[in-house]
Amino acid sequence: METYDYIKLKELEKWKKKIRKKTSIIDKASKGTQNKLNSMLPKKYHEIVTIAIKNMTKVVLLGSKYITKKPIKNILLEERDNLVYEKIKFYKNAAMIEGAGTGAGGILVGFCDFPLLLSIKIKLLYEIASIYGFDTNDYRERLYILNIFQLAFSSKSHVNFIFNNMECFDDFKDDLSSDINEFDWRSFQQEYRDYIDIAKLLQLVPGIGAFVGAYVNNKLVDKLGEYAIYAYHMRLLKSEYYMHKKDNFIYRKYKRIINKFK
Repeated sequence: METYDYIKLKELEKWKKKIRKKTSIIDKASKGTQNKLNSMLPKKYHEIVTIAIKNMTKVVLLGSKYITKKPIKNILLEERDNLVYEKIKFYKNAAMIEGAGTGAGGILVGFCDFPLLLSIKIKLLYEIASIYGFDTNDYRERLYILNIFQLAFSSKSHVNFIFNNMECFDDFKDDLSSDINEFDWRSFQQEYRDYIDIAKLLQLVPGIGAFVGAYVNNKLVDKLGEYAIYAYHMRLLKSEYYMHKKDNFIYRKYKRIINKFK
């Protein structure tokens, strides 16, 4: 009978294979279309978005606003996953209520959706990090959180770049700089804006704004939660893989899975 960790390792390798796919012609074409759609959004919206992302990034990197509980230690991966699923469900509901409320309020109230949703997403990532046993007081773990965010909400070309860094994060994290000026928040905010601007444009339309806001926010938080689970499985299962290296049977079993998806 396959263990829970073994099943999750197979799922992880399938996900990694999907993430590694190269940028398609459709992806490249959609980027140009996105740029045209961006021009349709009010100038005020762009200003609010830029300020919100810049301030949020600084808070994540320097502050303790989102610091939550102490990291959970000494429990099984299955127990951690169950706790994370509960958190994702809670934050999806919160995001849906927020999206419906701001979507129903028209353009002016709709502008408030962006910073509010951003805060909900980052708070969720901090909760998930703690559940998987990672200390968000560590500046480097906050960088990993921002990488997860970019992985979920970026163009395919940027996703490939971010994933390459994340896959070997624990190998070079001790060498990461603590200088906030070295973080590329401009690329961070532009990629995120381009990813969600179409949905947010529809949310500003009277009559359908509430429905669109609730639906889109639910989907965005759901995707972020899914990517966060895989991102932390990537670190935890890698540790287990090497931990069992002395056990030839388990080591060969894990190695076959990884080689299968390369």
